[in-house]
Amino acid sequence: MGQPIVGSEAIASGALTRHALRRDFIALHRDVYLDKDSRVTPAVRARGAWLRSRRRGILAGFSASALHGARWIDPCLPAAIIDTNRRRTSGVIAWADSIEDDEICVIDGMRVTTPARTALDIGCRCPVDSAVAAIDALARATRLKMADVGLLADRYRGRHGIRNARTVIDLVDPGAESPRETWLRLLLIRNGFPRPTTQIPVYDAYGALVAELDMGWEDIKVAAEYEGDHHRTDPDVFNKDIRRHEELTELGWIVVRITKRDTAGGVIGRVAAAFARRQL
Repeated sequence: MGQPIVGSEAIASGALTRHALRRDFIALHRDVYLDKDSRVTPAVRARGAWLRSRRRGILAGFSASALHGARWIDPCLPAAIIDTNRRRTSGVIAWADSIEDDEICVIDGMRVTTPARTALDIGCRCPVDSAVAAIDALARATRLKMADVGLLADRYRGRHGIRNARTVIDLVDPGAESPRETWLRLLLIRNGFPRPTTQIPVYDAYGALVAELDMGWEDIKVAAEYEGDHHRTDPDVFNKDIRRHEELTELGWIVVRITKRDTAGGVIGRVAAAFARRQL
């Protein structure tokens, strides 16, 4: 099946017997079940929490973000829902927030906070860095505009966490393709470098696209790129990267390539050295 079900409804409709329910399903919540062979993804957790609310709750936070298509959400995080039933239960965090009709949309029959309200909630409730990474992913998956989040922040002026949210809003960039790219961008900004442009297209003399750089500064042709393990372990990607780097060098770019083994201090030193070379 792949999606949570209400056990009593499945039995009443004749879709399942009690024996089949006990044999083939696991309980997510009271009377909410999932096929044993299904993965418990953030979207699955969200639907389970919605069914637990008797279909009355409004999915929010990371649950809403997952339903909007954002990536990089920890599948172990509890579902978040705005609900009057705030009884403690494993795997669910229920909020008692006020919410307006224009901050709600419907996805797969479930009420969900809009991308803008989702971003505001994450910005208010999470540390800055993790909130920026989460909203980067949400903005990349949707047509979210930070101006709309800012308007909601004005609407809820005085709410707990609004100051944190405003800091987050200013740092979001949908050009980030992974949490580590967000980490790299924030590291550079906080260490005094001009805010980098993300996803920079670079063309050769014939107008052919050579590369789309993670982030950088076009005016001085310096870029910083975060390379995941697949750049090293996949032979085809590794060989393509070599040719790509050679072409970028010929076009006058200095590309600082970052991996998970690099320390923050090492990254700053290498990027600073690249800037210094441009000033010679």
